[in-house]
Amino acid sequence: MDDFELLLEREMPVLERFVRFRIRERFDADDVIQETCRKAFEKRGELRDAGAFKPWLLATAKNCVNDFFRKSAKRMEIPLEAAEELLVVPGVHGRMERLYVRDTLEKLGDREKETLYLYYFRGLSQEEIAKRLGIPLGTVKSRLHYAKQRFKDVYSEDDQEMKGCVDMKKMPEIMPDYRIIPSNEPAFPVKWEELMGWFIVPRLGEELSWAMYDFPEKKRTELCELKVVGRAEVHGIEGVEIASVEYEPMECNSNGGMDRVERHFIAQLTDTHCRFLAESSVVDGVKRIRTFLDDDEFLDNWGFGENNCGNEINIAPKGDVTREGDKVRTADKKFLLDVVGRYTVEINGRSFDTVCVMDSATYMEGEKVVTEQYLDRNGRTVLWRRFNHDEWKLDSYKKRWTEMLPENERLTVNGETYVHWYDCITDRIL
Repeated sequence: MDDFELLLEREMPVLERFVRFRIRERFDADDVIQETCRKAFEKRGELRDAGAFKPWLLATAKNCVNDFFRKSAKRMEIPLEAAEELLVVPGVHGRMERLYVRDTLEKLGDREKETLYLYYFRGLSQEEIAKRLGIPLGTVKSRLHYAKQRFKDVYSEDDQEMKGCVDMKKMPEIMPDYRIIPSNEPAFPVKWEELMGWFIVPRLGEELSWAMYDFPEKKRTELCELKVVGRAEVHGIEGVEIASVEYEPMECNSNGGMDRVERHFIAQLTDTHCRFLAESSVVDGVKRIRTFLDDDEFLDNWGFGENNCGNEINIAPKGDVTREGDKVRTADKKFLLDVVGRYTVEINGRSFDTVCVMDSATYMEGEKVVTEQYLDRNGRTVLWRRFNHDEWKLDSYKKRWTEMLPENERLTVNGETYVHWYDCITDRIL
C-alpha cells in the first residue's frame, strides 16, 4: 500500500494506547510498538482495504504483545499453560491480579499462600522455591498442585456468593451536618481502590449509593446507584462491568436533559491503579459505546493520569500539594493528587479517622477545579468536596463564584481564590 506510512501515522496514538495498556515498562512497550510497526510493514501487501487498517494493525499488535508475554513467562521458567490458567493476567502495570485474588489467598493455609506467592507473584521456579524453603523439589510440586486446586475451589465459592442482590440504601434529601477537625498525628498511607469520581471499587460484589449536595442549601441535587454486575473485557483488557443509574443528574451528565440516566462502565483494578476502559449510555435513543482506544472524547471525560493509567491506589504524602489551614500550594506539574493531612470527620453522628487527598489537576485537568477527598483507613470515601476557581466558566455564568456563593467556604490555592460548590457522600456513612 502506497499510503502505509500515512495510515500508520494516523493510527499511531491508538497503537500506543493499545500496547501501553498491556505492558508496564515503557522500554518494553516501545520495543513491542516498534516490532508491531515492523511486522505491519512487512505484511502491508496483505491488506487490500485501507478502511480496515486500524483493526488489522491492532490484530498485529495483539500478536506481538502475546509474543512478549510468552517470552517473559519462558524467561521466568513459568509453564505457559500455568501462566494462562492461574491467578494473574497481563495488565497495564505488568500482571493484573484477578478479581478477589487477595481475598481468596487470605482464606488459604500459610503453606498454600506461601507456595502460590513465590511461584506466581515472585516468579520463582519450582527449583528456586525448593532451595529457598529448604524442602525437596517433589514436595514443592505436590504443594503447588494442591494449592492451585484449593485456590480454584475457594475462588469459585466466593464468585457464587457475590451473585446475590442487596437493596441499596436511599440517601437523605438534606446533607447531614459535619465537622472536619485537623489532627496533629501524621497522615497514614492508604490503599484507595475506588473508581475516581464514582466512589465504587471495581470488584465483583461491590455496590453503593452516593449523592451530591449543593451549598449553602445542602439539598440533594443528584442521586446515583451503582453495582458491579459481572466480568468484562475490552480490547483484550480484563475488568468488570458497572451498572449505574443517575437520578436528576447534573447537566453535563444528563445526556440532553434526562432526569434519569442509565450508564454502564467497564473498569479495571490492578495492584497499582484503577481506571475506566469503556463507557456506554443512551443518547437520543441511540446507545453510544466509547472505549479507551477511541478519540479524545473518551479520554477527556474518563481518562486519568499519563497515558490514561488511571488514579493511583497506593497513596501517601508526596509533597506535591501542601496545605496550612485554607492556604494550599501545589507543584508545577501535571496530575497533582496528594495527601495533605490527617483529619477527623464527624458526620451523621459518626466519627471517622481520615486522610485528606487533594486533587488540583487530575480529576478535571485544566479546569481550575480543586477537590478534597477524605478517606478512611479502608480507603473508602467519607466525604468529597469540590471548589471552583473564582473565574471558573465565567463566560457561561457571567458572575464570579464569590458573587454567586458569597456565604460558601473559600480556599486560596497558589494565591488564587477557590469557592466551595458542592459535596458528595456515600451510603457507607449512614
